[in-house]
Amino acid sequence: MHPLRHPPKPSPGDAVAVLSPSAGLPAVFPAPYELGLRRLREEFGLVPVEYPTTRRAGASPEERAADIHAAFADPGITAVFASIGGEDQILVTPHLDTELLRAHPKPFFGYSDNTNLLVTLWNLGIVGYHGGSVMVQLGRPAAMAPSTAGSLRAALFGSGPHELTAPDRIDTATGDWADPATLDREPDSEPAEPWTWHNPNRRVEGPTWGGNIEVLSWLLMADRGILPPEAYEGCVLLLETSEEMPRAAEVYRVLRSLGERGLLKRFAALVMGRAKAWHLDRPNGPRERARYRAEQREAVLRALCEYAPGIPAVFDVDLGHTDPQVVVPYGGTMTVDGPARRLTAAY
Repeated sequence: MHPLRHPPKPSPGDAVAVLSPSAGLPAVFPAPYELGLRRLREEFGLVPVEYPTTRRAGASPEERAADIHAAFADPGITAVFASIGGEDQILVTPHLDTELLRAHPKPFFGYSDNTNLLVTLWNLGIVGYHGGSVMVQLGRPAAMAPSTAGSLRAALFGSGPHELTAPDRIDTATGDWADPATLDREPDSEPAEPWTWHNPNRRVEGPTWGGNIEVLSWLLMADRGILPPEAYEGCVLLLETSEEMPRAAEVYRVLRSLGERGLLKRFAALVMGRAKAWHLDRPNGPRERARYRAEQREAVLRALCEYAPGIPAVFDVDLGHTDPQVVVPYGGTMTVDGPARRLTAAY
């Protein structure tokens, strides 16, 4: 392992790359993408720069890797944003020139399938940021969630500790991007369940690692990018699930595999994202949403009790596929203070 380091940060007025390392959905749904670009310009004072595959559906892995290289190597680009996630970035990372990325570190913002690139950068000693995609968080209907905007601003321009706090409400349903009226309507919401603490008997801190559970399972199966267990000693594990809403049994099995590989017991703490429990093709009601989240918590706790019984864990933290979403450092230090019931991330 190389020491983890924060790349230099942008300043208002700087150029930032916007890429589609996974799905080229800006070509399919231009409206939320254009809204996200406008907010980058108007609310954050940055100049978005697109690349050949950013708005192209079906670009090859080699072409997408070439855009990543171009963005990281360009001295005029100060940060890199993913337009959105997808499901095949695992085909892109074998084409990456890791020495080029190591020589030209940039803050990278993405989550979901972008766990692939976050893992790659972490293995090179480069801190990234889990969250903040252009189409979803920056392109949120009506307005960006204040906590999302605040954490993204801290990640882009700030430094030092930033306390994570639970929101009063969470989004439950967003309209179809194919409907032009969707972007004008505030998403449906409900009161947010408070964070759930497990083993809150001590204060720990360490660099973060993890990401989307489904993507991590693919990396495990492909033996891609997962280091020996000792590389994660003392780290804070970040986990979250996608809009595909994997069953609790499947979540348990992934964590069981992490345990059997000797990984789970190496982490100092677990921070579990609030599970997304609604999608257009699975419009769950309030009871179904609450049941889904409770079953996922129980599945994760089962794995922890079997493989890492002593570590503290916090559930329903607003990272990953949830709104509001807090953008958190990936490789930066996170403090899990159980006695004080506080989470703090170093940006």
